[in-house]
Amino acid sequence: MPLHRRLMAILALGAASVGPAQAANFDLYGAAPAELAPIQPEADFIVILGLGVGTAAAYEGASDYTMTFKPIIKVEKLQWGWIDIDGEKRPGGFKFSPSAGYEGERRSEDHAALTGLDDVGATYALGARIGYEFVFDDTLSAEIYGAARYAFGGARGWVGEAGVDITAKLTPELEIVGGPVVNFASEGYMDTYFGVTPAESAASGGRLEAFDPSGGVKSVGVKLEARYEFVPDTFVSLNASYSRYVGDISQSPVVKAGSEQQFTVGLGLARRFSF
Repeated sequence: MPLHRRLMAILALGAASVGPAQAANFDLYGAAPAELAPIQPEADFIVILGLGVGTAAAYEGASDYTMTFKPIIKVEKLQWGWIDIDGEKRPGGFKFSPSAGYEGERRSEDHAALTGLDDVGATYALGARIGYEFVFDDTLSAEIYGAARYAFGGARGWVGEAGVDITAKLTPELEIVGGPVVNFASEGYMDTYFGVTPAESAASGGRLEAFDPSGGVKSVGVKLEARYEFVPDTFVSLNASYSRYVGDISQSPVVKAGSEQQFTVGLGLARRFSF
């Protein structure tokens, strides 16, 4: 056999013997094998952002209701320096997260029950929430929590709440969270929204008596939320709450001219973002 034909036969035999083993490491498009693909870095920041629409009392203590629009912001994970919030990966134990609040502007001319009272600008509140979660099984858990925020803007002082959240994960996509809650506020905040100065009492024609509330428990109630993840990382939620003013605040002329009982109902749409 000529030399060039012998060389071709040897090369063909070698290719046949090693070809299948080499082909097993590449797909039809010549991509790198899965075990050699680059590993995606784990996210350092995971946040749920969205918008909620609903109805709530027109102001603290009102008997009439109005439409509300509120942002949905929940930090699920934040790892930056000494900050380590990772509630999704660590079921049970201590939980820590930021907490924010907002109360819209109160204009007395918009509500006959407030005639004579000064207007109150929008109030913002920033703080933190801490809790401890007990996990009973894959579907049921409970968290004891407390939150405190410093309010500024229309009113100044401290506001917050403490309560118990019971979570029932009925399916991988559907969970229901609810439980009792106690709301509190400092004297400065209470005085802005529920107090009546002698001058304001006179401006109301004596209809609203002068009232100087103290700080402490503001109301007690219960809240409930159902959240459904209809596509990955996208949620629709339905929430409702009921609360009743107690103590000093229940005697406020603002509450007596409005209502001791407060309700909220809302619908939200939100999506999880990872960075």
